[in-house]
Formats: sequence, C-alpha cells, structure tokens
Amino acid sequence: MPKDAPPRWDRRMQQRLARGEAAALGELYDRFASLVHSLAHRVLGDETAADRITREVFGYIWENPDAYDPKEGSMRSWVARIAQTQAVARLRQAERGRGSREELEQKVRTANAAARADYIVTSMPAPLRAALELAYFKRRDYRQAAADLRISEDEARRRLRLGLQLLSTANALPQEDTAPPSGYGSPGYGTPR
Repeated sequence: MPKDAPPRWDRRMQQRLARGEAAALGELYDRFASLVHSLAHRVLGDETAADRITREVFGYIWENPDAYDPKEGSMRSWVARIAQTQAVARLRQAERGRGSREELEQKVRTANAAARADYIVTSMPAPLRAALELAYFKRRDYRQAAADLRISEDEARRRLRLGLQLLSTANALPQEDTAPPSGYGSPGYGTPR
C-alpha cells in the first residue's frame, strides 16, 4: 500500500479524534490499549509503570489528535511508537545514576529490541505468526508445522523463513532513536519529566 494512502479506518479515526469525539478515543483505546501496555511492560518490566504509560499515551493522543500524520504510517504504528518512546524515556529516567552510561544504554537497547520484536510478532499476518508459534513454543520443525497447519512443506518453510526475517529486523532499527518521528507529538513528548 502506498505510504500516502493510509487505511480508511486510520483516516476516519484521526478525523473523529480531531472533532473531539470521546467515543473515538474509547474505540482507539479498546483497539490498542493492550498493545501500548505490553510494549511499556516489556520495556519497563513493571505493571504499575506500564499502566501509567498507557494512560499517558492515550491522554496525549486525546490532547494532540493532529499529531498523527497518516502519510507517516498506520495509526497502530504511531500509537506503538508513542508508547515505546515514552517507556524508554521513563526507563532512562528511572535508571539514571544506577550504573554507567554504557550499562544504561545497553539496557535501553535490549528493552527496545524486545519491544520491537513483540510488536513485529503481534503485527505480522496470522499465518506467519501461527507457523512461528508452532516452531518456537511447540518445537515443531517445518514438516510438523506443515502437518499441523495443513499446508505444504514448502509453504511452511516459506512462512517460517519470512517470519524469522521479519523478526530479525527488531535489532536492525536505529538503537538510539527515542524521539517520535517528525510530525509526531510535541517537541518535548517522550523526554523525561
């Protein structure tokens, strides 16, 4: 899909939020709250902090609905990016003074990669995710996965290969980037408070 043609739902949701429709925020929350919470929890490892980040992310979205630019990607990616940015900022703030700068940066890189991997898995098409889950959690090889999924062995290999290629990108993204992409949020959003 071209970058300048976001899904219809994303465009409508942005318009509804910009008009101040509280029901739109509720719908957005229902759709993405578990994603936001899981990303924040993955970065911070703390349920209470993840709850706080979730509230902050949706509060930010409610106050800044025009910060979303459909040309920059899907609303799901935008919401996830805000969550990850805020969680990383909170991690940096919480860990400041607890060890060397290098240790802190390694912890941030590890948390970022784990959060990105979680996001990639939850975002990939169901057939790829099902094949990976069989291979990883049930220790099935491609032949067993093919039988379980009732697909050809070639298709099982293709799904596993593609799923693993997608997962490998979790570490390939910029490690130090903790600011939202241009056009996303106010200049100070995502910085420690």
